[in-house]
Amino acid sequence: MDLRLILFGALVFGAVGLLVWGVFTGWNKTRSPEAERVARRLRAAIGDSGTELAVSITKERTYSRDPALNRLLAGVPGIAKLDRLLLQAGRGMTTAQLCALMGGCALVGFIVFSSMGLPWVGRLVLAGLCGWLPVLEAMRARRLRITTIERLLPEALDMMSRAMRAGHAFPTALKMVGEEMHDVVGAEFRSVFDEVNFGVAMPDALMNLATRVPSTDLRYFVIAVLIQRETGGNLTDLLTSISAIIRDRLKLLGQVRVMSAEGRMSAWVLGLLPFAVGGLATLANPGSLDPLFTDPLGRKMLYGAAGMMLLGVFAIRKITHIRV
Repeated sequence: MDLRLILFGALVFGAVGLLVWGVFTGWNKTRSPEAERVARRLRAAIGDSGTELAVSITKERTYSRDPALNRLLAGVPGIAKLDRLLLQAGRGMTTAQLCALMGGCALVGFIVFSSMGLPWVGRLVLAGLCGWLPVLEAMRARRLRITTIERLLPEALDMMSRAMRAGHAFPTALKMVGEEMHDVVGAEFRSVFDEVNFGVAMPDALMNLATRVPSTDLRYFVIAVLIQRETGGNLTDLLTSISAIIRDRLKLLGQVRVMSAEGRMSAWVLGLLPFAVGGLATLANPGSLDPLFTDPLGRKMLYGAAGMMLLGVFAIRKITHIRV
């Protein structure tokens, strides 16, 4: 069967499925008996001047905007880790959208690798790897976000220390950092100030910050503030000391990255060299590498070479990735 026909059918099926899901979700939120019952209760509560609505002062994350799908995803193992990954990466999508994106990538990968004539085991494995691409991208975004926050954290702590020396309270210093600093850092400190301003206890707000940003340096700051609130002490000098320690750690980390740059470059060269040699051999003599894909022994050699390459890359990464 033609690959384009299969791909077109899969896209049409996905589009029709999304359309049906969107129509059902819109109807369920506006016209269903449950939605009408909630609307009547809200109208009754708003119309009654002596009744106050009970609202939550903390943000409640849901796996999906659809209540039925949210309850279904709540029972899936590991779904909480995906939701925490999105929270730490600063992504606005829900866990259900991430799962749908993973399924779409896996489907496209399966169709593409099926057209290449690979065996079923290879198709399923490679399709599963394609399905993990959105998760890997979210992990990369989380890593970049944490790196940016760690780089700007000393400046934020210095600003808080100067504000408290000028006579401002600790929550006001949080607000100043949220308004003046870069949006990545400012948004997190702004969230802490908003939670405290709405009535959340300061320890809980700081622990929520440590959950959203799994950084060792930021957790040092949170633990130090919590201990100071329990035992007392000069918080301004404490923030200045933490800022100096973080700057020294970042300086040492930069030196380590410079000294390990040769090993990382060796990993890139050794990893890309087989593909470059294969591409040049194909250009020089077309069809010379066909036995590797058509012959069963050639396929086994390719699988073995791919496994050894992955093992070598992981070994070099383990050697060059030094934690400071």
